[in-house]
Formats: sequence, C-alpha cells, structure tokens
Amino acid sequence: MFGEFLNIIFKSIKLDKTLYSDNKNFKEAAIYFAGLIMILDGIAGAVAANTVIKTAVAMSGLTAILTWLIWAIFIYVIGVKLFPDKQTKVSFKKVLTAVGYAHAPGLIRFFAVTPELMVPIIFLTQFWIFAGLIISTKVILNLKSNLKSFGIVFLSFLIIVFLSISFVMSQMNILPVNNI
Repeated sequence: MFGEFLNIIFKSIKLDKTLYSDNKNFKEAAIYFAGLIMILDGIAGAVAANTVIKTAVAMSGLTAILTWLIWAIFIYVIGVKLFPDKQTKVSFKKVLTAVGYAHAPGLIRFFAVTPELMVPIIFLTQFWIFAGLIISTKVILNLKSNLKSFGIVFLSFLIIVFLSISFVMSQMNILPVNNI
C-alpha cells in the first residue's frame, strides 16, 4: 500500500497523465492518499515558511484540507456543471482525489530549509501544482482541449484569489462597505 502511495506521488511529480487515466489509482484508498498528500503539502509549506516566519504547522495541514475542498468544488462546478464537454461524466469524489494528487509537487517544499531556497521552491512548486491541476482536469473531465482545461483551473484560481482577498480585507475592515 505504501508503494502504491509513493507511485502516485512520483507520477504526479512527473506530471504523468496516466496517473489520472488509470482507474486503479481511484480505488477505495485513493481519497485517503489524496488527503494525506494535501496534509503533507500543507505541512511542507509551513516548514518552508518557518525559514522566514513562524508558522503553525498543524494549522497549515488543516488549511490544506480546506484548500483542497475549495479547489475541487470550483473545478467540479465550472468543469462538470457549467462548461462540460459532451463526454464529461465524473463524480465529485474523483475530482477531489485528482486535485489532491495534483498537489504532490508541493511536497518538494520540505527541501526549502533556508530562507534563500524558500521563495524559489515555493514559486516553482506552485506553478508545478498548477500544471498538475491542468493535466488532471483535462484527463478526468475527458476534455479535448488543453486551453479549456487551463481555463477551468485558471477561473477556479481567480475565484479563490478574489474570495481570499475579500476575506482578508474584511478581517482588516478595509472593504468599502457602508455600515448603515
């Protein structure tokens, strides 16, 4: 079972599209593997950030789970419900699993052990994860176009960024809202 888990991680890091097309990678343990990848990704991000500022490692793992759910929801809604191709028929669980798998390059953040390595590794892995999300979205949604897959992931990203900025600004009372 551990070998299967490592195989999934290595295929994701290699951006191997067969990871998402082979149904054996979406069996019973798949959702747990994807969740573990997300938790480890969050912890790796906290470890990398700790080279510059103190970050709560446990909170990062929980945040990664929330991020995983949000990414999967937006990709599912946009790609399956709003703009599906004719042959797009996929369950939310499969989208959730694929999103988790696509975050495996984030585990490389464990190697950001100095402040000089943190920024390049975080940026590199973030683009790598984005590429993994595009590949996974194309394969699991059975899309014909790379551009459509990119659009679904990018639109999801923009919505997440907008919501994140809105949330942060509302916590700081910066949003221009009339309190009447």
